[in-house]
Amino acid sequence: MVEIIREHIEGEAEKVLLLGLSSRRIAGELDPEASLHELAGLTETAGGVVIGSLIAKRAKPDPSHYFGKGKLEEIREIIEEGDVDLAVVDDELSPRQLNQLEERLPCRVIDRTALILQIFADHAVTSEGKLQVELAQLNYLLPRLTGKGKALSRLGGGIGTRGPGESMLETDRRHIRRRINGLKAQIENIRKQRTVNRDLRNKNKIPVLALVGYTNAGKSSLLNYLTGAGVAAEDKLFATLDPVTRRVRLGDTEVLLTDTVGFIQQLPHSLVTAFRATLEEALYADLLIHVVDSAHENMPEQIRTVHHVLEEIGCREKPVLHAFNKSDLLADPLDVRRYLSDFQPAVSISAKTGYGIDELVRAAASLLPEPLVARRFTLRQEDGGILNRFYQIGSVEQVQYGAEEISGLVVITARQAEQYRQYLSDDAAE
Repeated sequence: MVEIIREHIEGEAEKVLLLGLSSRRIAGELDPEASLHELAGLTETAGGVVIGSLIAKRAKPDPSHYFGKGKLEEIREIIEEGDVDLAVVDDELSPRQLNQLEERLPCRVIDRTALILQIFADHAVTSEGKLQVELAQLNYLLPRLTGKGKALSRLGGGIGTRGPGESMLETDRRHIRRRINGLKAQIENIRKQRTVNRDLRNKNKIPVLALVGYTNAGKSSLLNYLTGAGVAAEDKLFATLDPVTRRVRLGDTEVLLTDTVGFIQQLPHSLVTAFRATLEEALYADLLIHVVDSAHENMPEQIRTVHHVLEEIGCREKPVLHAFNKSDLLADPLDVRRYLSDFQPAVSISAKTGYGIDELVRAAASLLPEPLVARRFTLRQEDGGILNRFYQIGSVEQVQYGAEEISGLVVITARQAEQYRQYLSDDAAE
């Protein structure tokens, strides 16, 4: 029997019971106890108060009820004894499992995915973020609507019921699908605008760095330290959601530094899909700085989770600098030295105290691609092979073919410009 935590709960915070299974998860994910601890942090971020938790011993979920019928009776007794308002299952439930649990338990039931979607809905600030969250919510909820019965009665309020998509739940599936298509079109327009912005950055030859990492690893704190951006940096899961980009100098190079949404194990696929326009900032960055919470007891699993998500969005071959943050919380900063060796290139830092930041800046600057320069070229007709080479190694524009000469503009690295200097003008192109 789970122990119910007896404590005074102020205001109207919902009393929440966390439920999980002891079955092994995908290799590299958190064990059931650690996963429930993380789920408790998510629940608190959403405004609930966890009064207890239960891990059922079962090899795999029941396809109908998720838990066995005997365990369901035990859970029912716990809910009644603790006057529980909400049960949160540490998994993504099928529509059938969700409906069966709601029929048999005397409180509302949501799963891990619905909880994360709720937090994203609460924290989305920009119109872009709200569009992406609503799309994810509707894609998740559509197959779980069972008509004008108990499924819609859950909309009275509470964790898992609020958000941009709420008003749509009272309409039929056809209208919801129409709304989904409309949201996809709007987000696609955002993606196209981001492509235009990236093209402008490439034309201006400004390197782009993206901060990635597990939620609450300290990405926003690092952005603030490097740029003075003033981004909210709270000790909460998903404290910031909308991406922020700032200019910063790394040595002699000016770069754009972008803070991306934090990752988490079992990140809902609907969120990955909806936020693809935002996550593409990492895909098109010149360098990823993977911020790691080096003081977290589940640091290795968190690192693997981030690597998995980066691979899922197409960043597998992207250069990565690992920044092991929160070294100020370690009894001995050398405790993380093995990981510094395993995940090279890597540095140990504290975004709070500034420890190791200079080393981070030097490492990041050394990993950036070579700076590009634009140079005018003039070639003889017989030097056509050189022109072909320019096309291979750089970007060639404004080509003009004269009677005896070929002229134009080529954008290449400074080192390449030195190699072909006999064909290039000394002055940088305007």
